[in-house]
Amino acid sequence: MELFYFLVFGALTAVVAALELSKTGKDRMNTSSAFNAFKNNYILVYSLMMAGDWLQGPYVYYLYSQYGFGKGDIGQLFIAGFGSSMLFGTIVGSLADKQGRKRACVTYCIAYILSCITKHSPEYKVLMLGRILGGIATSLLFSAFESWLVAEHNKRGFEQQWLSITFSKAIFLGNGLVAIVSGLFGNLLVDTLGFGPVSPFDAAACFLAIGMAIIMSSWSENYGDPSENKDLLAQFKAAAVAIASDEKIALLGAIQSLFEGSMYTFVFLWTPALSPNEEEIPHGFIFATFMLASMLGSSIASRLLARSSPKVESYMQIVFVISSASLLLPILTNFLIAPSKVKGGSISFSGCILVAGFCAFEACVGIFWPSMMKMRSQYIPEEARSTIMNFFRIPLNIFVCVVLYNVDAFPMTIMFGMCSIFLFVAAVLQRRLMMIAESQKPKPQDWTALERSTEAEPLHI
Repeated sequence: MELFYFLVFGALTAVVAALELSKTGKDRMNTSSAFNAFKNNYILVYSLMMAGDWLQGPYVYYLYSQYGFGKGDIGQLFIAGFGSSMLFGTIVGSLADKQGRKRACVTYCIAYILSCITKHSPEYKVLMLGRILGGIATSLLFSAFESWLVAEHNKRGFEQQWLSITFSKAIFLGNGLVAIVSGLFGNLLVDTLGFGPVSPFDAAACFLAIGMAIIMSSWSENYGDPSENKDLLAQFKAAAVAIASDEKIALLGAIQSLFEGSMYTFVFLWTPALSPNEEEIPHGFIFATFMLASMLGSSIASRLLARSSPKVESYMQIVFVISSASLLLPILTNFLIAPSKVKGGSISFSGCILVAGFCAFEACVGIFWPSMMKMRSQYIPEEARSTIMNFFRIPLNIFVCVVLYNVDAFPMTIMFGMCSIFLFVAAVLQRRLMMIAESQKPKPQDWTALERSTEAEPLHI
């Protein structure tokens, strides 16, 4: 493996270590022992849940190809996963608010474990069922856990600002360190020990089962809507009214969809971007480098969130502009650097530039997650948090399905240009959100009034 990869990985490691070790009193918050115990319990569970997710990621496509399925069939399986998340996500989110967030987190574990079990079958219909279960589980992963955390944090009377500590640590470990270790562990199971491409899914099921046991034994239940009315349609309507009547919530949803849509598109594009002529690149090592860059971003976010200035609404504008610029690099290198026509070999000079640019994008992803969680905790009404968060994922899933279906129809530069434009639009919307936040103090939604109004008259948005 080339020296370049080790230099990038080593430089990022040094910067992350320096940032973590150099934190001062201004970068930390004084918290209680009760909060620290609560935070550590949540981070342990979240890390186990993310380990169950990260272990599967690198081997899904590979497993399907080993079963003899072609690119078209595999693409349909992936579309089924995102489509399932889009169709069922809002329903399971609303059920989480009504029936309990702890119960929804346990449901996530069960659904994902069942999805892992289906990977043992080479039958296409069974694999399709597994993708549908995985899509439902993904919706719960990105809504129920955060909703439970915010509600439980407030119920226990902890300071609101302490939420950012849990967010940043969970992303630093769960989306950074755990992702790296999971990648290495999966490689150990499949390549070193020779257990085959199904083994990471079995390991994921074990981690999910351990996390589920901790949830069931140590978490208390909390709910969204406190009313006895269990009508899901009324819940959907009231959530839609909350989004339509509060511009801050609508902007937040648009920003999230634009950024995450670009992020998921990047996941499909970075490999062909770095190896346009079938260059030999160490996929696992590059993935670990990207995750290290994400850890750098979450470390920076923890410092920013610990301070009263700059506000999260302010610095996220810069983050979106940097991420937009980083995804413009493939277009710039395509025009400014003569492409190599030699097949195979090591990574090209333009590929080295792209690795650096993509690391900058991943650092922005690391800042985005805890910062977006912080903004959601401020602006989304508690009573329908999971429902609204899954509403946000509807345009995201539609976008990813369209991209997957047409991934071969457009040149790669067009796809990267589209993502760059989306991220710039996110920066513009973020500025609008900041201006609204500065002009008015956040005021909690009167959820009961919203729900009653949706029951009394039809929804018009």
